[in-house]
Amino acid sequence: MDFVIETGGRLLPIEVKSTRRPRLADAAHLWAFGKEYGNKARAGLFLHAGSNLEWLAPDVLTVPWWRVL
Repeated sequence: MDFVIETGGRLLPIEVKSTRRPRLADAAHLWAFGKEYGNKARAGLFLHAGSNLEWLAPDVLTVPWWRVL
């Protein structure tokens, strides 16, 4: 896990990778975080170097880093 943002009593886990094509295996830390924090954790945000914004899984949103910063 690279960053965690806490707001309104909920946690937003953020993973950052230099890959252009995120894979399910890349999200392992986000799922581990979700298991540990349960309902306090929001869906994970996966920032990457590619160009696609999409749901990698129901609980992991992949977004190009430059669309967020």
